[in-house]
Amino acid sequence: MDYLLLFISTVLVNNIVLVKFLGLCPLMGVSNNLSAAFGMGLATTFVLTLSALASWIIEHLLLVPLNIEFLRILSFILIIAAVVQFTEAVVRKTSPLLHKNLGVFLPLITTNCAVLGVALLNVREQYTLIQSLVFGMGSALGFSLVMVIFAGLRERIALANVPATFAGAPVSLVTAGLLSLVFMGFSGMI
Repeated sequence: MDYLLLFISTVLVNNIVLVKFLGLCPLMGVSNNLSAAFGMGLATTFVLTLSALASWIIEHLLLVPLNIEFLRILSFILIIAAVVQFTEAVVRKTSPLLHKNLGVFLPLITTNCAVLGVALLNVREQYTLIQSLVFGMGSALGFSLVMVIFAGLRERIALANVPATFAGAPVSLVTAGLLSLVFMGFSGMI
């Protein structure tokens, strides 16, 4: 499989947020502010890529050889938690302001279904190590791209005159739906 095709397909055509509906909690929770959405996207990119790689290694070097695939979800969650703790330590050390802005959302990456979903999709699709890495990076970039675009749209909508019954979550969900339609336009490319 062509790695570039897999990468572009994962970012644009099969976006984990807009097509697979993974990671909707951070999309709705952190996207009020463009800088926070960008920071969350960066942190999730780091975690998602490392988790995809680590979960492939654990799957193929431990779970399958020992015939303990039934521990897959538990082991993937432990891997993700360890990577998130590492990421939180790095962000706290390198950018205290970003760590403060992300607040509770950084530890919540552990429960972000997109991270676990990508690890499980790697297993289901039976990707090689390199394909898993490309899929993880593409999924992470797609997640970050949607987060930043959506945050920009929400900042613009906050300045608009939205009817009271439509303000907040309703207009955000409609905006996410329209953004999903925009990304559907890429489906003819691949």
